[in-house]
Amino acid sequence: MYVCLCNGVTEREIREVAAAGCRTLAELTMRTGCGATCGSCLPTAQQLLDEVHGGGMLPLPVLSHAA
Repeated sequence: MYVCLCNGVTEREIREVAAAGCRTLAELTMRTGCGATCGSCLPTAQQLLDEVHGGGMLPLPVLSHAA
């Protein structure tokens, strides 16, 4: 699926770049051009980065006292 129509960046390309270490939208834009024109793809691009890096997972609560 195309995420950035303006620059022809696909979901697969974003996932590959994220797996290779890209963590921020700014870096993603520099590497792929995603979001550099109109920016309407940036929320979806951020969601994909979060999915690859586990940002969508909720952290476990820290208990102050063990039972």
